[in-house]
Amino acid sequence: MTDLVYVLNGSNLNMLGRREPHLYGTTTLAQIEQQMQALAARLELRCEFRQTNSEATLIDWLQEAFERDAAVILNPAGFSFGSVPVLDAVKLIERPLIELHITNIHKRDETYRHSLISRVATGVICGLGADGYLVALQAMAMALGKRPNFG
Repeated sequence: MTDLVYVLNGSNLNMLGRREPHLYGTTTLAQIEQQMQALAARLELRCEFRQTNSEATLIDWLQEAFERDAAVILNPAGFSFGSVPVLDAVKLIERPLIELHITNIHKRDETYRHSLISRVATGVICGLGADGYLVALQAMAMALGKRPNFG
């Protein structure tokens, strides 16, 4: 059976490639999705890739992931630092949940250093740029008992 992984992206990530490229790089979210879908196929995972600027929609998707018994890779973006409702929805997830940030939030100013989501995430990946998504998917495969072939 193929495991289902939701890759959920929060606010402003639809602007990747154009928004603050000195921080976030020039790779677009569409390019990241293509790379994720290709890697997911190789890892025998099903990948549901989504982005929203709406806190309510993100909460709905987390609840949907819970209902479908899916693992989650979550880049909550700005929702990381002050959204208790997103945190509460994350707490529903029973499968592994990896929090992902493109930048190293610990090197940024105080506003971006303390993610609420980190308190309950299985693991946190930050500071690897767009490649962090691929690292997160490989880590998820291992968390789900699959051993990726890196050769």
